Amino acid sequence: MFEQIERVPGDAILGLIEAFNKDSNPQKVDLGVGVYRDAHGNTPVMRAVKEAEALLLKNETTKSYIGSHGDPRYGQAILSMVLGDASPVLAAKRASATQSPGGTGALRLAADFIKTHLPGKGIWLSDPTWPNHLGIFHAAGVEMHKYPYVDADNRLDFDGMLSTLKQIPQGDVVLLHACCHNPSGFDLSKEQWQQVLEVVRERGLLPLVDFAYQGFGDGLEEDAYGVRLMAENLDEVLVTSSCSKNFGLYRERTGCLIAIAKNQEQMENVRSQFAIVARENYSNPPAHGSAIVVEILDSAELAAQWRDELTEMRDRINGLRRDFVDALKPYGLDQQFAHIAEQRGMFSYTGLTPEQVDRLRDEYAIYMVRSGRANVAGLATENLPYVAKAIAAVVK
Repeated sequence: MFEQIERVPGDAILGLIEAFNKDSNPQKVDLGVGVYRDAHGNTPVMRAVKEAEALLLKNETTKSYIGSHGDPRYGQAILSMVLGDASPVLAAKRASATQSPGGTGALRLAADFIKTHLPGKGIWLSDPTWPNHLGIFHAAGVEMHKYPYVDADNRLDFDGMLSTLKQIPQGDVVLLHACCHNPSGFDLSKEQWQQVLEVVRERGLLPLVDFAYQGFGDGLEEDAYGVRLMAENLDEVLVTSSCSKNFGLYRERTGCLIAIAKNQEQMENVRSQFAIVARENYSNPPAHGSAIVVEILDSAELAAQWRDELTEMRDRINGLRRDFVDALKPYGLDQQFAHIAEQRGMFSYTGLTPEQVDRLRDEYAIYMVRSGRANVAGLATENLPYVAKAIAAVVK
């Protein structure tokens, strides 16, 4: 039977990893892979995580299942981190947390829930969006549509976004990036979030807010503005959260799906359905990553250390954005690329064309996605002059 199966192209970003690893150029630079890197090009284990793991190794007493909703301590910790300790939503017991295998797993839970319990409702994704959004909702059988997000001049197209949102059929789902938009790096201002809220409320839409980068934009509290605005002013909201970036737990697959309902009774109804969806997908989520998060957030000392480390990571990325624009000044390109300093998170839509990206790879061993999306965390003080010179060469 297997002779009928055809080979398909591999994932574009995973292909970049393989090509980069094979490249023998000593000046090669990886701006493609979506992980945080330090000044030495490594993706480090956070110090707070190391200490938490040591405590777990010493004190852990079981490897038993943790249930379809996951560790309740983890769920409560994520609810507080995402919605705020003083959240009126939490006080009213309107929110539920279901632990998942990473933010991707949370998105798949949401997709299956939408397909089963909101039949006929489509989902609207920003153009562009994280490519795996397309794969996840396609696999779940949810009809997909797009709303504008980046215009032809490589700027946030908020007018186009808002205009399209006003035309979305009532009851459809709209996926919003809470912060550090992937792949563009363009985020909404507080005023723009307020306008989106009004349209979502007026059209009776269900927001699904993808919150994969809390703490990587402007701060843990600042990055949660849009999520909390939606949660506190709408009856129904879905939120997907990830600890891959802000805790550096990429391989531990530690995520969460938050469901907010009109009241506690409706929340419990929805929560019961998520348990079924989780059971049918993977039964129980992995426990190690969530145990690390709980260990850190339950300790005042470890939590403070983690927040300091997260601040260091965020400041490094935002500093690299400014340094990158400054490095292009000698070539007269600082204004053309000024938007990079204004973007947030690891990713940036540089505005480079696919042909220019190909030249950077072939002639200078600088790797990024052909859309021009670059992982700013792959830059370093040592390679900035080289990257700037190469970009100037292919642009001019």
